[in-house]
Amino acid sequence: MSLTVLLGGARAGKSALALELARDQGAPVVYVATAEAGDEEMASRIAQHRTERPETWRTVEEPVSLRSTLASVEPDACVVVDCLTLWVANLLARGDDVLPEAEAVAELAATRSGPTIVVSNEVGLGIVPASPVGREYRDLLGAVNAAFVRSAKDAAFVVSGRAIPLQPGWRPSA
Repeated sequence: MSLTVLLGGARAGKSALALELARDQGAPVVYVATAEAGDEEMASRIAQHRTERPETWRTVEEPVSLRSTLASVEPDACVVVDCLTLWVANLLARGDDVLPEAEAVAELAATRSGPTIVVSNEVGLGIVPASPVGREYRDLLGAVNAAFVRSAKDAAFVVSGRAIPLQPGWRPSA
């Protein structure tokens, strides 16, 4: 049982590293996508991401119900969750109580018998958002990321395709 969390900025290589780690597992892979195609540009991004995954992997598109999705996956499968950034935005938009749900999902991910690899953006390194909603989102995602890292066996900050360990003993395997 292991949870690996990959944090970093946009286009930093988090998803690519998650795919690489999942390929190395030697287990069936379930890719959980949290994005929704709300516009043409996002639909194009989602289509591009699909081409980057092996056809043998099962994809579950689930923007909200991450806990029930994780609970329904075969116990020994490798799960890639990409990404918490959009999942938190989706829950926040619905008015859900995000942090308790995130803590429950992190605990479930950490106790699965198969590996779980979770991708999320680190949004606290930039400027302070101008709007109250932007600041609330930034703070909430930071708390969600911290909850996942606390539950994780391994965590890394990904910058320009390079993983910097956030926990002693981190190695690039899930």
